[in-house]
Amino acid sequence: MVGRRRGSRANNGPHRPQLQCSGGPRKTLREPALFAKKTGYESEVPHEKMTIAQAKRGTPAIRPVRVYADGIFDLFHSGHARALMQAKNLFPNTHLIVGVCSDELTHKYKGYTVMTESERYEALIHCRYVDEVVRDAPWTLSPDFLKKHKIDFVAHDDIPYTSAGSEDVYKHIKEAGMFVATQRTDGISTSDLITRIVRDYDLYVRRNLQRGYTARDLNVSFIREKKIRLQNQVDRMKETVKTVEEKSKHFVFKVEEKSHDLIQKWEEKSREFIGNFLELFGPDGAWHVIQEQSGRMLQALSPYASPVASPRGSPSSSPTRGRSPSPPSSPTSPSSRSPRSPRSPRSPRSPHSSPTSPSSRKGASAYPLTFLGDDE
Repeated sequence: MVGRRRGSRANNGPHRPQLQCSGGPRKTLREPALFAKKTGYESEVPHEKMTIAQAKRGTPAIRPVRVYADGIFDLFHSGHARALMQAKNLFPNTHLIVGVCSDELTHKYKGYTVMTESERYEALIHCRYVDEVVRDAPWTLSPDFLKKHKIDFVAHDDIPYTSAGSEDVYKHIKEAGMFVATQRTDGISTSDLITRIVRDYDLYVRRNLQRGYTARDLNVSFIREKKIRLQNQVDRMKETVKTVEEKSKHFVFKVEEKSHDLIQKWEEKSREFIGNFLELFGPDGAWHVIQEQSGRMLQALSPYASPVASPRGSPSSSPTRGRSPSPPSSPTSPSSRSPRSPRSPRSPRSPHSSPTSPSSRKGASAYPLTFLGDDE
């Protein structure tokens, strides 16, 4: 059965009129599908048997093709919804009837369900592809059931469904030419969902305990509850430590990034400083040029130094400015010679007297002093 193996939730779709078992149209998809009457389908329009070819060509609006799909539909999921969508779109004018087996039949032939039959009924009437829901549907379809609900075709995947001592519960439907195959959806089923829950049982127990469920609600012992709660605290501490580590790593990364930028900027500034220093104070720098120019200016502006006294009997060796000796007088003119005064005895030098005083320089020159008036 289609619904006995697959499932999903359905959403409300666009507005579209549909026919119901009560004979009235389904005005919008904002309303859930109706439940089938226990007495079956009643209509004033005669219900004549048709072939698949006639159904594919299309039928009048007052005579839709009544397609039946049955199943368990536990934990209604996308696999269920896809199967019902295919059944709904088999023919241009389809009225989809879905049969849902009761808890009693399901527990007897297949096993325990997660959802109760009432919950499964409610899930089906809110599927957008469903027009009518048959509660407490039979496990094996009988001719009387098909006639009661005026079923034209039965939709299911074509894999033989072995159950209730039969190799294929749809064998007689296939032989009667009333079977229409649909495709199964891989990767999703009610059994798969239950397997996930069982595999991660401890995780879901801890999850529900955190959400306020008691140990009695979850059917766990007192010791196990305390163990799980302790494990939850340990996990929270680990998560806190992990968060702190991530924040600290982020902080260290930012510090390293900023320090790298600072070092890079410092290197650039240091190179610039060294270059400026060498440019200013280097051998060919501006500082030496300034010093050289300032020295030349000081030398040009400063006065010449006075001549230094020479030893007795030697001419002055001053490199600055010296007196050129007067040309010697002619030996023939006696008047050109001046009478030389007798040399006076040399007085002892005072310890306080300066060696460069005029008195100490008298008579030190090797050349006689001449006056401008002597030549006259």
